[in-house]
Amino acid sequence: MSLIVQKYGGTSVGSPDRIDRVADRIAETSGDGHDVVVVVSAMGKTTDDLIDLAETIHPDPPKREMDMLLTAGERISMALCAMAVEKRGVGAVSFTGSQAGILTDASHGSARIVEITGTRVKEALAEGRVVIIGGMQGVDPLKKEVTTLGRGGSDATAVAVAAALGADACEIYTDVDGVYTADPRIVPDARKIDEISFAEMLEMAAAGAGVLMSRAVEFGRRFNIPIHVRSSFHDRTGTWVKENTMEQAVISGVAHDRSEAKVTVRSVPDHPGVAAAVFEPLAEAGINLDMIVQNIARDGSTDISFTAPISSIDKAETIAKATAEALGAEGVSVERGVGKVSLVGAGMKSHPGVAAKVFSTLSDEGINIEMISTSTIRISCVVDATRLDDAVKALHAAFELGEAAEEVVTA
Repeated sequence: MSLIVQKYGGTSVGSPDRIDRVADRIAETSGDGHDVVVVVSAMGKTTDDLIDLAETIHPDPPKREMDMLLTAGERISMALCAMAVEKRGVGAVSFTGSQAGILTDASHGSARIVEITGTRVKEALAEGRVVIIGGMQGVDPLKKEVTTLGRGGSDATAVAVAAALGADACEIYTDVDGVYTADPRIVPDARKIDEISFAEMLEMAAAGAGVLMSRAVEFGRRFNIPIHVRSSFHDRTGTWVKENTMEQAVISGVAHDRSEAKVTVRSVPDHPGVAAAVFEPLAEAGINLDMIVQNIARDGSTDISFTAPISSIDKAETIAKATAEALGAEGVSVERGVGKVSLVGAGMKSHPGVAAKVFSTLSDEGINIEMISTSTIRISCVVDATRLDDAVKALHAAFELGEAAEEVVTA
């Protein structure tokens, strides 16, 4: 008998009818002889509604109380799903993150999983019951406080539970058919990817592909848990994320991100320790930075630019201005109207000319590149937000990633 972990997102459990459909799938999987553990998100827009409600009460709600509030959303959906499965004659029990033994650090709103004991989960499985766990939540074992993992944390919960229980696979059910070569809302001929490596999926997720959370992919890669991203509305195969794929395309896909802004600290004195002085206060404030570029020094000074989430940009600007004043820099500028487009593919490290083609393609479209960042399998460019969709379409077409294109060259 194999163990399958299934995760259902908010859209999949967004109404009683959809919960019934999910319960049918769970009961069918159990009836096929599998042990089943299910992780569910809050129903529909419940999390957003709870955040809005909190902000009507307090403009800056305490993080501890926000965790108490937001975990209520998953408690509702997990209990309703358990009821729906029971109605189908299959034994089921719902657990909060703490009841399931999901232990985290003490970072409210962005906790990290440190261990999953899973004692009660294992006992329930041994009794032949389906276990349904509220996603995105855990408990700090030292302070006995409820914590949340942050938005999208249910994906991480599911893959981490799969790793802790030794599951054969983790199925991530969502409202799309799988991972695509680009966002189909921007590129109509975007093609569903059948298989993609953990490394490529990590780069896609970090570059803005919202289908799967980066932390979930990290868990999958670390513990070699195959992840199947698929639709909850039909039974067709989706996208498998696994360690080794049969063929690795030169380019797997184009991702984009509208959630960042660009900060430039102008005319920073060019001497050792300055970069640390700029970035240490930002790190201490818990601000995650993405791309960092330092210009060539001229006349003893240089510009340092970085991108950060728009949600943190006001705080980042305040900190950067204080640092600039302390260093004697010229000042700080913030550009909110930017977007990031990224090309990802394991084969690009062995195929010269990919970067040149990216830059020439954007140039031909009249799209100016403000920042560039690369890894062995990714090239990212920051461009004006008004041209982001154009950049995605142009790169997708240039590298022939669409449904109508000929077979992609493989490495």
